[in-house]
Amino acid sequence: MKYQVIARKFRPQVFGEVVGQKPIVQTLQNAIRLNRTGHAYLFCGPRGVGKTTMARILAKGLNCAQGPTIEPCNECASCKEIAAGQSMDVLEIDAASNTGVDNVRELRDSARYAPSRDQNKIFIIDEVHMLSTAAFNALLKILEEPPRHVVFIMATTERHKVPATILSRCQQFVFRTIAAAEIQAHLKEIVAREGVSIDDTGLSYIVKAAEGSMRDAQSLLDQIIAFGGQGVAGDDVRDVLGFISNEILDRTITGIAEGNSQELIETVAVVVDQGLNLPQYARELIARMRDLLMMKLGLNDKVLGSEEDKKALSRRAEAFSEQDLIRYFDLLLRLEADLRFTGQPRFHLEVGLVKLAKAGRMRDIEEVIRELKQGGGKPLSTPQPRSATAPAATVSATPRPALAPPASPASPSRPAPAAVPRPAPPATSDIIKSAKAEDTPTAAAKRASDDKSLSSAKEEPLVKRFLEVFRGDIATVKPPKGDDTQ
Repeated sequence: MKYQVIARKFRPQVFGEVVGQKPIVQTLQNAIRLNRTGHAYLFCGPRGVGKTTMARILAKGLNCAQGPTIEPCNECASCKEIAAGQSMDVLEIDAASNTGVDNVRELRDSARYAPSRDQNKIFIIDEVHMLSTAAFNALLKILEEPPRHVVFIMATTERHKVPATILSRCQQFVFRTIAAAEIQAHLKEIVAREGVSIDDTGLSYIVKAAEGSMRDAQSLLDQIIAFGGQGVAGDDVRDVLGFISNEILDRTITGIAEGNSQELIETVAVVVDQGLNLPQYARELIARMRDLLMMKLGLNDKVLGSEEDKKALSRRAEAFSEQDLIRYFDLLLRLEADLRFTGQPRFHLEVGLVKLAKAGRMRDIEEVIRELKQGGGKPLSTPQPRSATAPAATVSATPRPALAPPASPASPSRPAPAAVPRPAPPATSDIIKSAKAEDTPTAAAKRASDDKSLSSAKEEPLVKRFLEVFRGDIATVKPPKGDDTQ
């Protein structure tokens, strides 16, 4: 007997076997149970999430010999024919190859006739968005008022291409991508039933590559089993799917944490020497940075992998703050986008990683304030009161004499005003004398008081800790409010 692939062998046959679409399953089951099924349905969503499968299960539920029922028997002739795609009363039409108005006219003429054996005549139109505008227009009338025995079930991956006139005549169900945990749990069941051994790390690689599509995950699982046989290791799965090893990713994260540019350059050389894809390396580095952020936030259930992998990630996340991880994540996103358009991806990646290493570290201001309050783990000494007489440093300057406005020309009707002599600018010797005059014992005492206040401020534990953290210095010390000392 010819081998049947996993995607077909383990295709759901009843509502209870559908994975990841619980709201839609419950709605359709209640509609059948309450005898409130519609005449037109539109299933839309990404590839491989169960649209066509759900359409077939709904058709079996409506045409089963025991139906309408929410649990098709899969034993009667109708259920078997629908599952095999051979039913005379359930017609599956590929709109991608039947796009013309003539094809829709044939469908419309066929819908007028009663079903040959079953209770309903059901039309499953796959990729309905591929129909032409004329074909959609020809479908409108019968879609709005079909015969009592006709049900239309349409499926599409591009809902925005379906005209609004069609959408308004259908009950719309939006299928979502399947959660990674649900895909991995389902793959475990398939592996157990197939008698194959694949560890959690290998399954997590398959789930990542599937990107929320169950059919993609099952097809990849078929490929992996064909490669490794009955026992498949996680490293084999990684090599087949082209993922980057955890050792390389951890080495990169360590280089970023330590600011070691040389280590990062050598890591890129290893990636190139192994023939790995550089954009894929950047994407996985982004995913690893995201996992570190999730561990830092305490969201362990949002990270795929074994418990050992999560513990290792948690230890690595301790080397970063949340602000660091967010900033590195943003820089890596820009780097990955730039790699798509550069002619020298290796050089661009090397420089980008060096920028990450030199980006510096950031600390949460709340954490800094908390350490300042706790004195870095040591009790803070009682701060000395600041001197109330510590004046701020002032700078005095000799005011320049105001210049006389220029004399206007004399008017013939009145005499010109007498010229006012302009005061001569102070000589250099006068400026030196003024400066020496300011250097009095009072000014010297004032400067000494300023220096004493500055030194006293620097000795306060809280100020000293701030200067150590932010590596700054004190410029001036202002007098307390209410002090009029100048």
